[in-house]
Amino acid sequence: MTTTSTSKYALIAEEVLKGVGGKENVRSLAHCATRLRFVLVDPAKADKAAVESTRGVITVVEAGGQFQVVIGNTVGQVYEEAVSQGVETGGTGAGGGSLLARTIDLVTSIFTPFLWVLAAVGLLKAFLTVAVKISPDFGTTSTYAIWFAASDAAIQFLPILLAITAAKRFKANQFTSVAIAAALVYSATIAVIPGPDGTSVTLQAFDQAGGDLTFLGIPVVMVSYLSAVIPTILAVYFQSHVERLVGRVLPEVVRNFVTPLVTLAVVVPVTFLAIGPASTWVGDGLASGVDWLWGVAPWAAGGVLAGLWQVFVLFGVHWAFVPIIVQQLANTGHSEMTAALFAPVLAQAAATFGVFLKTRNRDLKVVAGPAAVSAFLAGITEPAIYGVTLRLKRPFVFACVGGAIGGAVAAAGGTAATGFVVPGAITVTATLGVGNFALQLIGCAVGMIVAFTLTMVVGFKDLPATVGTAEGSADAAAEEVVATLQTPVAGKVVPLDEVPDQVFASGAMGSGLAVIPSEGKVYAPVSGTLLSVMPHAFGIRSDTGVEVLVHIGLNTVELKGRGFTPAVTQGQRVHAGDLLTDVDLQVITDAGYNPITVLIVTDPGSHTAVVPTATGDVQPRHAALELIG
Repeated sequence: MTTTSTSKYALIAEEVLKGVGGKENVRSLAHCATRLRFVLVDPAKADKAAVESTRGVITVVEAGGQFQVVIGNTVGQVYEEAVSQGVETGGTGAGGGSLLARTIDLVTSIFTPFLWVLAAVGLLKAFLTVAVKISPDFGTTSTYAIWFAASDAAIQFLPILLAITAAKRFKANQFTSVAIAAALVYSATIAVIPGPDGTSVTLQAFDQAGGDLTFLGIPVVMVSYLSAVIPTILAVYFQSHVERLVGRVLPEVVRNFVTPLVTLAVVVPVTFLAIGPASTWVGDGLASGVDWLWGVAPWAAGGVLAGLWQVFVLFGVHWAFVPIIVQQLANTGHSEMTAALFAPVLAQAAATFGVFLKTRNRDLKVVAGPAAVSAFLAGITEPAIYGVTLRLKRPFVFACVGGAIGGAVAAAGGTAATGFVVPGAITVTATLGVGNFALQLIGCAVGMIVAFTLTMVVGFKDLPATVGTAEGSADAAAEEVVATLQTPVAGKVVPLDEVPDQVFASGAMGSGLAVIPSEGKVYAPVSGTLLSVMPHAFGIRSDTGVEVLVHIGLNTVELKGRGFTPAVTQGQRVHAGDLLTDVDLQVITDAGYNPITVLIVTDPGSHTAVVPTATGDVQPRHAALELIG
């Protein structure tokens, strides 16, 4: 039977929800470009290992008070499936965690739903900039004007988009929120009051012309609400409290139409009088502070931000910068911060490509190739970070170093992005209209060259090579076989990449093989000390420092020991062929779990390759893996 895309995403959502302790343990769920962001009622109930072993999950990050499940580009589909299963959405709503954690949760829940729309209009504006550079006359045509409207309207009328998602976050009436946001942008777009010359002007123009703008005799300081971020969010937050207060005191017979009437009559004037001016001052202050740093030492500001950017991405705190970037775009029409981020993103892609070329591990190559392309073209670096560079450590550091140098060069040229874009190769033209574009390109190139060169020349401790081709086997045979690991159980051998579990099959934990067991006695594959003993899994460190994992079944941790009778204890010394445990295979299969047993070299020590040698039907103590070099 063929599995459809919908059922695949539903299965991922189901397994992830099971791993976090069930939907009843989820206080709230939001998602960003690549991650499901859970706030859990009881984090101790979450099984991180079980979630990470789910096919379709890249990794799990616990940061900022959130349990973040990294999915990748299909996170939106998995999120929708999770929501359809009754999960509460829209941020914590509980005010828990640190100020930073609450800020990140707020920003992600409000901006994520329309993030790709902002990225799309930013990319369209970048394309238009290129078109005008090529043909200046094109900028005077109506075709250009229509496309420019398409690229600019979402930023100018951003309060409307923010109102929709903020209302969901604060549990306010979305239509009332849109009406409030519309009133804010109305003040700068629609002529409603006679100006000094008698012609109608906007409220903003009337105030700027020195008109006596008041509300019930109270002076109004009119600010621009086009592209306004903080005023809109705070207005909707205030709205949510007004609605709840009004809803408690009004009789039910008039509540449906009087509640929005009172809310609009109160929230819009209060926003014009107090919320707007105060929050605009805060937003302008943040943006001005960044501009000041760039004005004092642009190369230093750009270098530091670029060098740390992938670390911010790693912990998911990069979202805290989104409102500042949007505020920069609103104030000046461009963002210096965004321009500095192209180099670190492309450096991460270059380091990942270096790993792709250098590694001898076939499974790592399979991950590194697509991850490099995704990071280079689309600016999505999570697969590259979690799947490749962070696993190897050095390439991640090399990418940060290259990004810092490249970001400093780009920032020194005074470049800035003229739209909200996700930094990547196809969006770099967004920096064409401001500053020295040549230095921007040089900065990106320098970042990539440094990261790629360090990865290739300085190198990294490679994952053990999984030899599966005739050429690879010949290379391995030419080297010295130092040690041999034995099969832990009787049954049929299958290649590791055929194990129906992404973590094992991808080689993320190491190289090895698997056995579909025909009997329940599991033996030690090597002599050494038991580092860990669980009913379903045994970690052994050999006398030569090689670390091995014997894992019995998939997701059998859920059995909580039922069906397993361990014969050893942690810290005990065992010899190759000693009994580790008796397993009732019937209990595993009756519970709906796969009993396939995996043998993996998690740390090869000084050995350069791990070569599977067993095939077909085997008995225990049969030669399974050879350690080379």
